[in-house]
Amino acid sequence: DLDIELFDYVNWYNNKRLHGTLGYMSPKEFRELSLEKLSK
Repeated sequence: DLDIELFDYVNWYNNKRLHGTLGYMSPKEFRELSLEKLSK
């Protein structure tokens, strides 16, 4: 049970949580946008 709860929390933290410092994007969205900008 703890493994599932921890996985769910980490998934939420990295993929869904909005962060004010990142322009109210999730860390995943911010990373993807940053990588896209670097590839141009």
